Amino acid sequence: MTEERMTAQHRSLGLAFKVALAGGILALLAALSMAAAGPAYRNSLLSLGDAFSMLRYGAFTALAAAGLGLVGLIIAAITRRALPALLGLLVILAGLVLVAVPWMQLQQARSVPPIHDISTDLQDPPAFEALADAREAAPNAVAYPGEATARQQREAYPEIQPLVVDAPLAEIRAAVEAAMRDAGWEIARMNDTRIEATATTTWFGFKDDVVIRLSETPDGRRIDMRSASRLGSSDIGTNAARIRTFLANLAQRIGTS
Repeated sequence: MTEERMTAQHRSLGLAFKVALAGGILALLAALSMAAAGPAYRNSLLSLGDAFSMLRYGAFTALAAAGLGLVGLIIAAITRRALPALLGLLVILAGLVLVAVPWMQLQQARSVPPIHDISTDLQDPPAFEALADAREAAPNAVAYPGEATARQQREAYPEIQPLVVDAPLAEIRAAVEAAMRDAGWEIARMNDTRIEATATTTWFGFKDDVVIRLSETPDGRRIDMRSASRLGSSDIGTNAARIRTFLANLAQRIGTS
């Protein structure tokens, strides 16, 4: 092997490595930007719009990182260099994973109706009382939005129904309280037939309010639940998922199917 050929191969190795490394640095910056968006908003360092912009720019940066990883991989493949090729492949995967997170959120948002207030009782949704003042100060209304929201819920979430159990009222209240505390919700008020609480999301710190109402029926004690976001016209299916999960958990605690 001539000296000139060896020099050319070393240069190609260095170029492939440098391009892939630059992609890795961009992927790291994208990850930091996207991870920081939620805490920055939750701690009032950024407005919600600016926090979403951080997510968007982070996704663009992740795409650029994947592009650099691909260029590095191509150069490494042409020059048959394993280490830069591996680095380029890892950068591509990291970039695509980072982009996949907001992309899946977007797809989820498109697959559900733009509503933010879900209830097991659409004729007489449980009302917020203890949390009324907190909701008055928030963008979304205290009162249930009405028939337009109910119609969209029926079409999108027909499985959201009351839970009817044959158990003493005291046992049901204890199970509800335990399930709420295990979920990390802040209980605002609790009496014989009503429990109100606030659930705070982990990343952005969005607050969603929950009210549970207990009532007597010929078939047993009926448990109705309403979950409503304080902010945003669409909850991306969060409140319906919260009700499904909570009532299933509650049924297991009480020992009913």
